[in-house]
Amino acid sequence: MQVGYKLAAEAFGPAELVRQAVLAEEAGFDFVEISDHYHPWLDNQGHSPFAWTVLGSIAAKTSRIGLATGVTCPTVRYHPAVIAQAAATLALLSEGRFVLGVGSGERLNEHVVGPGFPDAVSTRHEMLTEALEIIRLLWSGGYRSYEGKHLRLRDARVFDLPDELPLIAVAASGRESTRIAAELGDGLFATEDKPSIVRRYRDAGGAGPCYGEVPMAWAADAHTAARAALETSRWALTGWKVMSELPNPVNFDAATTTVREEDILEKFACGADPGRYIEVAQSYVDAGFDRLVMQNAGPDPDGFIDFYQRELDRPIRQLKPNNARA
Repeated sequence: MQVGYKLAAEAFGPAELVRQAVLAEEAGFDFVEISDHYHPWLDNQGHSPFAWTVLGSIAAKTSRIGLATGVTCPTVRYHPAVIAQAAATLALLSEGRFVLGVGSGERLNEHVVGPGFPDAVSTRHEMLTEALEIIRLLWSGGYRSYEGKHLRLRDARVFDLPDELPLIAVAASGRESTRIAAELGDGLFATEDKPSIVRRYRDAGGAGPCYGEVPMAWAADAHTAARAALETSRWALTGWKVMSELPNPVNFDAATTTVREEDILEKFACGADPGRYIEVAQSYVDAGFDRLVMQNAGPDPDGFIDFYQRELDRPIRQLKPNNARA
């Protein structure tokens, strides 16, 4: 079991994210994971710095903790040749601590560059497949070209390659995306505690680590925590079909007007009761995830990191799937 800390790039500026990463390393987290967005989900979150610059700074200011994108879309806003180069560079600067998390993307971030974000999910999966093939091709060394249905590469070479290439974790939920994760990735990334996601990944031949984001909101009392999560993170309850389609923060604001505090309390571990946090984390362990990402939507990141170190680190690391218990 490894435990990571989610850097909420939509909620904090770049310097603050670096500071939190340093605190996370001191607190014993195994890795930090940062979202790679152009826009925040909601305007009141107020931030969305360039994830790759933040990761470079974290690599320079830490020595042990792993780094991961959670996740990057290497098809529209970025060409996969750029991501192949960026990931290789970050792997070198971090001395092998980087994991490249990729996914098929959200309209929220990808539509901004102009050509448009495909409406058909099948097209997005085709593009992600081609992007992964291009990244793997460039990482094999030498000058490379590629002619795909959607993406092309012309005489490109990544000159600075690490001896050990970064692990690629592919975001998935449905049957096709889990197949892509199993066949073209080295691991799985997901945000829901559904056993079917990991099962489909394993059935398709996937043998790598499985990353799951665990929703939490720390504050001294559950009401304060839930209110904070409702203000900034209610979008998380909309489901992937909504999250991948809406184009701007104002649309997410409109789509989440009916989310209640009770809904947050049902989904998130809120407040300061360690038992509730263990309960929510256990659901991800039972679903088959072995890389748990602590995603705090509470108002006090320092308080959460301290709470995790004092109350959660050891019990969460000791969790086992219920069916494996004696």
